Amino acid sequence: MSRFWSDFVHKLEPYVPGEQPKVARLVKLNTNENPYGPSPKAVQAMAAINPDSLRLYPDPDSSLLKQSVATFYGIDVNQIFAGNGSDEVLAHIFYGFFKQQKPLLFPDITYSFYKVYCGLYDIEYKPVALAEDFSINVNDYVQPNGGIIFPNPNAPTGLLMPLAEVESLLQRNTESLVVVDEAYIDFGGESAGALINQYPNLLVTQTLSKSRSLAGLRIGLAIGQADLIEGLERVKNCFNSYPIDQLANAAGAAAFDDVEYFDATRKKVMESRESLRDALAQRGFSILPSATNFLFARHAQISGDDLAARLRKHGVIVRHFAKPERISEYLRITIGTEEQNQALLAAYDAEC
Repeated sequence: MSRFWSDFVHKLEPYVPGEQPKVARLVKLNTNENPYGPSPKAVQAMAAINPDSLRLYPDPDSSLLKQSVATFYGIDVNQIFAGNGSDEVLAHIFYGFFKQQKPLLFPDITYSFYKVYCGLYDIEYKPVALAEDFSINVNDYVQPNGGIIFPNPNAPTGLLMPLAEVESLLQRNTESLVVVDEAYIDFGGESAGALINQYPNLLVTQTLSKSRSLAGLRIGLAIGQADLIEGLERVKNCFNSYPIDQLANAAGAAAFDDVEYFDATRKKVMESRESLRDALAQRGFSILPSATNFLFARHAQISGDDLAARLRKHGVIVRHFAKPERISEYLRITIGTEEQNQALLAAYDAEC
């Protein structure tokens, strides 16, 4: 803590990411990375870049990526915004759209970065309590607000809101911007991107970190009607007009083009999720329904923090959230390869 910090910096509560361990041979099931590598076509696209071109600034419009995304979703290029990871995209959305006279609404148990952005940009917010089963009740969002944001599927619970309910929420909040944060949508849900041409108050954010295995490149997207995208471009160009580098532009485009690899790897993750769910249930776990690449689970006899510590003794890392108290007994367990999943089960059997 420095004496040169402003009062503003002292008051900030930064986001705490999952541990990125430096110790070798740990089974890392704590940050929801994809266990399978990126598309070989994405790797080839990066390798094909002329190293001498890296002395030049990248394309400010991320044209390759946007065209591939437009083709994939059947939308126009001017309906797509690209940023340096979905967190940067979300930051621009918060700053550009959510500084309103009424509070921003989001679930009380959700992606903790939302509160960080509100603190950073001095945005008033109002958490909306999840139902007893951890689901989002759209009726709870029919109240005065300056915007609504929620992940779908939600994180860290993994629960999916059906697209019909998303549409109902949009219809009942026509004067507010509704942002659907779809980091995990490809593991079992239907994207709200299908609704953007019907609803001018809808923005959908996505990331290539999960289903397309490009977390190391930091590529995020927003899709919506052209005037919303224009607003995001205005915000971006006041901060950094070159957010996507050459490697990310080329690899991201190739990853979207390689539909066959995308479908094959996400299917493997979903199949592994269901088999791991069954194995954990047989060992006394209660697990929430998941449409993501992770499971949110608690054990009947062992506390969440104790179980996380026991697994770590055997070289397996999972994510434990001490707060809020309502989820303190749960572990968020990333779906790994079959070998990694078996290592998790073996660690549990050895310790418990």
